[in-house]
Amino acid sequence: MRSEIPAGARRILEALTSAGYEAYLVGGCVRDLLRGVEPHDWDICTSARPEETEKCFAGQRIVETGLKHGTVTVLEEGEPYEITTYRTEGPYSDSRRPDYVEFVSSLEADLARRDLTMNAIAMGLEGDLRDPFGGEDDIGSGLIRCVGEPTHRFQEDGLRVMRALRFAAVFGYGIEARTAQAIHENCHMLERVAAERIDAELCRLLVGQHVGDVLRQYPDVLCQFWPQLGPLIGLEQNNPWHCWGGWEHTIHTVEAAPADLILRLAMLLHDIGKPACRSTDEDGIDHFYGHPAVSAKLADEMLRALRFDNRTREQVVTLVERHDVQIPLRSQAVRKWLSRLGPETFFQLLEVKRADNMGQARELVRDRLAELDALQAKAEEILAQGQCFSLKDLAVNGRDVIAAGIAPGPEVGRTLNALLERVVCGEAENQREVLLGLLRK
Repeated sequence: MRSEIPAGARRILEALTSAGYEAYLVGGCVRDLLRGVEPHDWDICTSARPEETEKCFAGQRIVETGLKHGTVTVLEEGEPYEITTYRTEGPYSDSRRPDYVEFVSSLEADLARRDLTMNAIAMGLEGDLRDPFGGEDDIGSGLIRCVGEPTHRFQEDGLRVMRALRFAAVFGYGIEARTAQAIHENCHMLERVAAERIDAELCRLLVGQHVGDVLRQYPDVLCQFWPQLGPLIGLEQNNPWHCWGGWEHTIHTVEAAPADLILRLAMLLHDIGKPACRSTDEDGIDHFYGHPAVSAKLADEMLRALRFDNRTREQVVTLVERHDVQIPLRSQAVRKWLSRLGPETFFQLLEVKRADNMGQARELVRDRLAELDALQAKAEEILAQGQCFSLKDLAVNGRDVIAAGIAPGPEVGRTLNALLERVVCGEAENQREVLLGLLRK
């Protein structure tokens, strides 16, 4: 069921067509309208040259950010609409941008330069479609297919490999056979793509509902930018707790985690150190002692390589490093870990441990899953009761420590943390007079 063209986009189309030019919605917004999804961006293609487009919108706010490539951005009631002249493109020497563009008068020629059929559909003012490559049928069939020769499309811009996989993970579409073969054959083109561009597509792919299908079918693509995945993909886990090998276990844990980037990244990387830590005992059972620390180190390197922001990288590395810790079901232990990690990371860690267990032999992990539920309930109770587990909750502060005779400086912080430790461990009540008495001693 199609969504409606909004009033702002209609006014843009009307302004261009009333001036005698062709104008169509194009690309992702048309794809989303046909899928019944509200588009995030509105792109318009037109037979008008950039200077002619500017004349049509004289008096309105215009952003001239893409004139070299024929794009004029018009703000309509604060919403940006990118308007681009029909064009064809020269070769992609840098495997990212065309060396040059040529303005043309043919809509079909413009659509022929696009990556996927579902992104190569134009929609007119009355909802009429120009669809020379069968994109509407592919949307209806849930199929991802390249426009023209797939190898040519991927060699123009290697990032299109990741875009195709991202659409598969998010939409749940299958990838047409020739397009899939070309992805495997041309994934090496990602070596020429900037890390930041790969990062952006990977993040959207990982939170897709169908991410598991993509990870199963295209591990070779991920290995192009993260070769550290290679040993994990072939790892056997001869251990009663594991009913799958290393890569299939990882995929199950990614699928089990909520669609949150931090959690999905943590699950993808949580066992990356296992191949280096594998040992086999006299009974033929595999063990992976010390793998969380090795995994955390590798995860840090991999996330740095793709230029992830520091906060995301640090959160993921912390979760990977801690994913195997045992937290006793006692208030004191829960307060300790809430203090050490903070509430947000503590609850993320519980989600990581749940997902990790969901990727193991189900008949053996029922008790573990029940214990994780109990840990979450215990932590929520501690928070609801306002129990002390951080310095901001402590009944005394730095001024009290200084008043007790400790000189300003690092010793003040050490003293406060020592008091907090005693409160968290249940050795002292979080009452001002009690803590002041400890300070006087």
